[in-house]
Amino acid sequence: MRTLHLSTVIAVLPCLLLSPTPTRAQAPAVALPLQQEIDQLRQELDALRRQYEDRLATIEARLTAIQTGSPPAASPATTGQVSPGPEGAGSPSGALPVYGAAAAGSKIFNPDIAVVGNFLGAAGHNAVAPSPAFALPESEASFQAAVDPYARADFFLSFGESGVNVEEGYLTLPSLPGGLLTRVGKIRAAFGKVNTLHTHARPWTDVPLVVDNLLNGEEGINDAGVSVARLIPNPWIFLEATGQLFRGDSGEVFASSQPGDLSVLGHLRGYHDLSESTNIDLGVSFSRGHNPAGIVDGTDVGRFTTRLIGLDATLRWRPLQRSIYRSFVGRTEFIWSRRDQFGGPEHTTGYYVSGDYQFSRRWFAGIRYDSSGHADAESIVDRGQSLLLTFWPSEFSQARGQYRRTKYGVGSTANEFLFQLVFSIGVHGAHPF
Repeated sequence: MRTLHLSTVIAVLPCLLLSPTPTRAQAPAVALPLQQEIDQLRQELDALRRQYEDRLATIEARLTAIQTGSPPAASPATTGQVSPGPEGAGSPSGALPVYGAAAAGSKIFNPDIAVVGNFLGAAGHNAVAPSPAFALPESEASFQAAVDPYARADFFLSFGESGVNVEEGYLTLPSLPGGLLTRVGKIRAAFGKVNTLHTHARPWTDVPLVVDNLLNGEEGINDAGVSVARLIPNPWIFLEATGQLFRGDSGEVFASSQPGDLSVLGHLRGYHDLSESTNIDLGVSFSRGHNPAGIVDGTDVGRFTTRLIGLDATLRWRPLQRSIYRSFVGRTEFIWSRRDQFGGPEHTTGYYVSGDYQFSRRWFAGIRYDSSGHADAESIVDRGQSLLLTFWPSEFSQARGQYRRTKYGVGSTANEFLFQLVFSIGVHGAHPF
């Protein structure tokens, strides 16, 4: 037995001496594949990161070339260096782009520009205010940009068949002391709701009769002046007060024959959420200025003024779960006018009531009722009814049809079908809410 044991030891001993001695740094054989997999995953993540940085650099270079009209640079601005990854991953130049720098730099001397077209068609009979069969009465070009950290400029030029006009052009100062929001330039007056809207932003192809008869029609109260607005803090509702001072020239509403014939306007707006889906917007307006009744052939033969008081209300409903398919907006405005003139003052009132219901993702149906006297003849009252159907292919275009029946106070009745096509290109800012 002892001989067998010694022979066994002698056979095994050379194997032990020739085999490597395990050290503390060596990992167990079962852990080696897991470590290799982890290293491989890290390499793949690094490669993906470098590919993303490379593609981002390429996009930035192309944006710069498009916006500046120059060929793309060989390498964009860098903030750090990385080495190219395996299999061609990583930026060829090893550069990291400064995200947004190209786009921000290109806007320093280039404002946001947009053009909106408003094509109108009309069929039917209207002996009092006939409309052409086809017309492009207005195309609006907008230029909007920040002047510096303290001011912003907005210009809206209207190109019509009769020429070019500055519809609005003002400078906004949002950071004055006291929380005042100030605008200086040519501004649409903050009287009610319709007067503040540009032509293409209105929910109808036309304007209500009360706006046509008492607020200078399509142009509205639109004049050069200064506007100051401030929020009134309170725990109940959103409340905003606006005061405006104008030169005093707005078509048939106000006319200035002397430098001191300024017109003033005040507006108080309140907004409140009735529920998660419903809100209400209320407003009261007042304006006063000299009217053109005393100006004959450019000569001031009388000093007459006009006072306007307006009440407006807007109810909006948009269910949260079906907001892109169902909505309703109800609008109404009531305006009272007192116009001094030869023969005594005229006291005139007018109003409209409308509703627009969205019954599909891109389809809207509307109805409107109008009633208004004339500013210079309160006994002549016009009344009208309208039915509307609107289709929105996208947020950049809309097509609208409107049947309008108007019974004028002079005795004539008009029945018309109006068609509108609105389309826009470029960057266009949001309209007043």
